[in-house]
Amino acid sequence: MNARPNLLWIFGDQHRGQALSIMGDPNVSTPNLDRLATEGIHFRRAIATNPWCAPFRFSLLTGLYPHKGIDRTPPPAPMDPALPNAATLMKKAGYHTSYVGKWHLHGRDPNGNGAKKQIIPREHRGGFDSWLGYENNNSQNDCWVHGHRSSGEEQPASRLPGYETDSLTDLFLENLKERKGEAEQPFFAVLSVQPPHTPNVAPAEDMARHRPGALTLRPNVPPVARVEELARRELAGYYAQIENLDRNVGRVLDQLREDGMLDNTLILFFSDHGDCMGSHGYREKSSPWEESIRIPMILGGGIPYAGRRFGPVEAQVSAVDILPTSLGLCGIDAPDSLPGFDYSGYLWQKQELPLAEEPDSVYIQHTQRKRLDDGIDRPWRGVVTKDNWKYVCIPNAPLGMYNLNEDPYEMNNLAFNHRFISKRKELHARLQQWIDELDDDFPLPEV
Repeated sequence: MNARPNLLWIFGDQHRGQALSIMGDPNVSTPNLDRLATEGIHFRRAIATNPWCAPFRFSLLTGLYPHKGIDRTPPPAPMDPALPNAATLMKKAGYHTSYVGKWHLHGRDPNGNGAKKQIIPREHRGGFDSWLGYENNNSQNDCWVHGHRSSGEEQPASRLPGYETDSLTDLFLENLKERKGEAEQPFFAVLSVQPPHTPNVAPAEDMARHRPGALTLRPNVPPVARVEELARRELAGYYAQIENLDRNVGRVLDQLREDGMLDNTLILFFSDHGDCMGSHGYREKSSPWEESIRIPMILGGGIPYAGRRFGPVEAQVSAVDILPTSLGLCGIDAPDSLPGFDYSGYLWQKQELPLAEEPDSVYIQHTQRKRLDDGIDRPWRGVVTKDNWKYVCIPNAPLGMYNLNEDPYEMNNLAFNHRFISKRKELHARLQQWIDELDDDFPLPEV
């Protein structure tokens, strides 16, 4: 058995943290993820530092904040291939590395090809030993992948034979089977699927279980006909996609168990951001509301449980923390240049919680102005504290302040209530401190 554990990252796109049956969502059944959370660690307060696909993925792979290295204004710039990232750091520690699925870090194809058949140059595939994926898709039943195998052989673009999540999981399982006989070398493997994502379609058997009119909407979806109708229509497919993803997570766990690799493999399941789905009258990502920034994050596998902690924890793991935490789980020192925190100590019962020097808050940001229908059309910066307060500003103006302990659905905006001026000043100062420490360029308002 490897001295160091194998590590899997499995993540979807726009899967909000509330949309799990273990979180009490009555519309969805996620038995495999629920079991993973029950037998592992469930980070119930995980946050997508920048709730947008490409910025999150940049932070995930490099451990850096998006404003330090990626600009998604048209034309979007690719991630700098010279930056150290998860693959290069794991390879340096002796790991075999593989990636399957959505990439979304190279930007628009300069050759004018459509996103489905855009070819990512090999030098822009993150340095993974094996890489089979695509830049972006938004068409779950017509997904094309390309890349290279561990042998170095280039694989031309080809259409997946079935629904995206199912077919990408097939490819991922092929990679795991290849590693079964490599007992001396640990592996780091990534499965990145686009669902649950618009257009919110899933296989027929999954779609058949969800009827728009029977769904329970969150209390912060306003009773406006156009908002409710769109939310119900999209949520029916959204939950079907999540259940399909859950079933494929079960396939991965079954394969690891069958091949005798589960005991020495840690699985980190998460998402790149959430989806408002009508909450506050908004849809999709890019907003600072809880439905947009909160993501599922579950650390499972690695059975048996001797010395292990399991169950729900309240640590605010954010996007920039995933890389240092993953390195810590594998016993690898994270570079000093990474701004995130290593939460791997949560795995072991011998560690007292909260961990020493654990951050008092999380910095959240949206670095660009997006002009999409039913989305927030301003950049913003904010802070979410360990004691569950949130404060967010758009340029030169406050946007919202919420006590999430008493107002989890953010229906009582305190940003303009003078009764809470002392708390507003406190949160404002902490947000300014984050901006200064991270060398961000954002104009806060006067308090």
